[in-house]
Amino acid sequence: MAKNNSNNVMDKLVSLAKRRGFIFQSSEIYGGINSCYDYGPLGVEMKKNIKELWWKSMVYERDDIEGLDASILMHPKVWEASGHVEGFTDPMVDCKVCKSRFRADQIDLSKPCPVCGNKNTFTEARQFNLMFKTFMGPVEDSANIVYLRPETAQGIYVNFHNVREAARRKLPFGIAQIGKAFRNEITPGNFIFRMREFEQMEMQFFVRPGEDEKWFEYWKETRRQWYKRLGLNETKLRFHQHGKDELAHYAKAAFDIEYEFPFGWNEVEGIHNRTDFDLKRHMEYSGKDLRYFDDQSKERFIPYVIETSVGCDRLLLTCLADAYTEEEERVVLKLAPAIAPIKAAVFPLVKRDGMPEIAKKIINDLRGDFRVFYDESGSVGRRYRRMDEAGTPFCFTVDSQTLEDNTVTVRYRDSMEQERLAMDEIKPFLQEKIKG
Repeated sequence: MAKNNSNNVMDKLVSLAKRRGFIFQSSEIYGGINSCYDYGPLGVEMKKNIKELWWKSMVYERDDIEGLDASILMHPKVWEASGHVEGFTDPMVDCKVCKSRFRADQIDLSKPCPVCGNKNTFTEARQFNLMFKTFMGPVEDSANIVYLRPETAQGIYVNFHNVREAARRKLPFGIAQIGKAFRNEITPGNFIFRMREFEQMEMQFFVRPGEDEKWFEYWKETRRQWYKRLGLNETKLRFHQHGKDELAHYAKAAFDIEYEFPFGWNEVEGIHNRTDFDLKRHMEYSGKDLRYFDDQSKERFIPYVIETSVGCDRLLLTCLADAYTEEEERVVLKLAPAIAPIKAAVFPLVKRDGMPEIAKKIINDLRGDFRVFYDESGSVGRRYRRMDEAGTPFCFTVDSQTLEDNTVTVRYRDSMEQERLAMDEIKPFLQEKIKG
């Protein structure tokens, strides 16, 4: 896809996201704040649906994973042990003329500044720590420094024994968590693809050393299959294996699940074999024994960890980009019903003959089980188009035949086909269609 066409698609997607209430610029009335976004009425529903589908697949559908919600603020030694204080950095350069800042590994320093066009104006690269630093308590000094967590994984590691003992777990087992993380990115961008405040969905699976490669392959395939539930175009998904020069210092092996965005192939999820690095480091820094005792073999050892880590915001953008479709007479978001923010809309064909009352009764019967929308404004065709842009998979219309036989017209978003359905079948119909 040509770059200008790619930018055009992203511009249209950003415009739709604001117009329909998916995503707004944070603090927009004050001019906004760079790379921070607010989720509107449709966006917050869609994000909730994505998180629920992930949680369902990780925790509810399995018998070997427990949930956790660790604190955002943690003891500063956690980040020393993890290596973030010392090594969580990016190389940064400044343009001496326009003062713009860039990641040195993402631009060609031999070329002119991409902002002002001047040549040979870059400073020497220096390391920039990505963690947000703050202070706990009334005194701002070095003894009270804490950090906003740059990832959720460390909260899982420091709670390894707590969860294992409370849930009476034996290896192999996992701990899943959804939560906020913060990174002071030098060059965030591409809408919500890279933000300074974002949400992660991470699962750490603890295994016996020697069984890590088997479980690594298992989770690669399991996570690849999960994307089918999101309805994503499989031709736009691929694995990228990290080469030796790309591997994190703690990783034995790493694969990214990448998606072909309008701006190119980029990571959506990472699957990593983190070995015993994390538990070993926290054992060293805390002085606590984090070894696992196997009561069958009578061995004590530090488990290896297989990690799956996906950015919820980035995945939401993936789903929007994949669903965005321009057809001859409409723009439609072909979202999987499981993650669509509004599951169904109900319309009276006209505002008379008792049709609005019947439509509102259907809406009241569905509320509490589904996010539904009532609309009696404008022609039915225009109402359909509004719902198409919102990604609503099903529209039910009350018409003159409804008054005769208690059936309604159900219209399918993607095909625009219609059929009749009995009113008392609407709820089971939706329950079946939106299963994730």
